[in-house]
Amino acid sequence: MDSPHLTATLEREARPVRRPVRRTRLWDLLLALPAAWIVVFFVSSMVIVVLLSFGRTQQDGQPVFGHRLTNYDALWDEVYLRLFLRSLTYAVATTLVCALIAYPVAYVIALYGGRFKNLLVAAIVVPFFASYLIRMYAWSAMLGDDGVVNSVIRKAHLGGGVSFLNTPYAVVGGLVYGYVVYMILPVYAALERMDRSLVEAGKDLYHSPLRTFWSVTLPATRAGLFGGMLLVFLPALGDFVSAQLLGGPDTYMIGNLIQQQFLEGQNWPLGSAMTVAMMIGLTVLMVGYLRATTTRRREA
Repeated sequence: MDSPHLTATLEREARPVRRPVRRTRLWDLLLALPAAWIVVFFVSSMVIVVLLSFGRTQQDGQPVFGHRLTNYDALWDEVYLRLFLRSLTYAVATTLVCALIAYPVAYVIALYGGRFKNLLVAAIVVPFFASYLIRMYAWSAMLGDDGVVNSVIRKAHLGGGVSFLNTPYAVVGGLVYGYVVYMILPVYAALERMDRSLVEAGKDLYHSPLRTFWSVTLPATRAGLFGGMLLVFLPALGDFVSAQLLGGPDTYMIGNLIQQQFLEGQNWPLGSAMTVAMMIGLTVLMVGYLRATTTRRREA
């Protein structure tokens, strides 16, 4: 056998043999249970919401199904559009602040955490196991007119106190505290997967640390940063707890309006139409992000 044929034969034999994964009943069962859970409790509820969005409310306050577009026409009201733009502004501000906080934290832990990496990550994640509602109540108690912060200001004779609540800053601060961990973890994972030799190569090219970060580190972790921004933006846009406990009527978001339609206003069809419109917008953002991520991976 000549040399080229011998080389080709050795290469074929050296290739790992891919054996097909054998599906078992256990795997089918593990896949069927969560799929059934999603269909029963999520898909079915969303179908009801979509159908109800075309309905109307009777004089006794009971919602009935229908086929009208009146509820969707009402969404173009100036009040609703203003609330949506406010929610969008708060969500964008929350995402940017979370990025400014999360990236340095994740960077320090991933690159300089050493053997304490897991401990530091746990110290960040464990406090968020507490209920989001309880944490917002804690913020309300801290920032209230008679709260902890104002008590310290008065005792230190720094003034009569500061009105923190019922301001956009309090609402955005609550949103940042509630969702910043969703930004830290994806960025930390991206930094952990990053090839450190790229950073060393950037330094060898006489780049300054800042230029190396912008030209090497940030592009290498861009997927994690964008993923974290999406994980923060989506729930922040529909949040209503922070605005309700830390804000007031002038800082209410679209989530507060939807909650009022279902609870206080007893207008479930209009609340359903608002929910469907928001879900469509968030789905478009999610699909756009996934397509951009897929395209980037193919180009790489």
